[in-house]
Amino acid sequence: MAEKACVKRLQKEYRALCKEPVSHVVARPSPNDILEWHYVLEGSEGTPFAGGYYYGKIKFPPEYPFKPPGISMTTPNGRFMTQKKICLSMSDFHPESWNPMWSVSSILTGLLSFMMDNSPTTGSVTTTVAEKEKLAKASLAFNCKNPTFRKLFPEYVEKYEQQQLSSQPVPDQVSSVPDRVEKSRPLLEEHDNSTKDEMNRVKPLKDVKNQQRKSFPTWLLLLLVSIFGVVMALPLLQL
Repeated sequence: MAEKACVKRLQKEYRALCKEPVSHVVARPSPNDILEWHYVLEGSEGTPFAGGYYYGKIKFPPEYPFKPPGISMTTPNGRFMTQKKICLSMSDFHPESWNPMWSVSSILTGLLSFMMDNSPTTGSVTTTVAEKEKLAKASLAFNCKNPTFRKLFPEYVEKYEQQQLSSQPVPDQVSSVPDRVEKSRPLLEEHDNSTKDEMNRVKPLKDVKNQQRKSFPTWLLLLLVSIFGVVMALPLLQL
């Protein structure tokens, strides 16, 4: 069971961490045990860890801050072994170098900095840049399979779900438009052809009527005018 001074100290540090978060780090205590903290490190740009989300735990002793915590990582990362304690000057591997003035923020900042380094230590592994990049891409999907991670870090679960939606192919709706145009083209052509046929049938009728006008004899028209006058011959002129 945690000592009263330990609980007060961790509660105070959590409030401070909420007000001034550490860059590229999110950390929260377990709802059931304030001595167990869970964290997520975000890989820094320009490193093989860019785009990665690394989940791990910090176990504080009941005597904190007079004794250092144990630190481990759960997400495969290519830098540290998973589920194994990491050797840091701020961890319980080196109690002789621990400073009670160090806080949770100090521990997380030191852990992130050490992860981006290549210095070997107890609990570290050696991998290629390509392997680290591959693990970085798969890290969020791996974390979201963990029930505790999903409960404590819903914002990262939402980020993963959004990534999944954006990666799904969009249905090819545009290609159906040319298909509809192609299907309607024969109908349009049929309509155009029928219109042309109607116009061709009307044109001969006009030509016949014009020919009838031209074929009326001029001499007969003059004769009718001289006999019956202009009034009788006028209807014939309108033909």
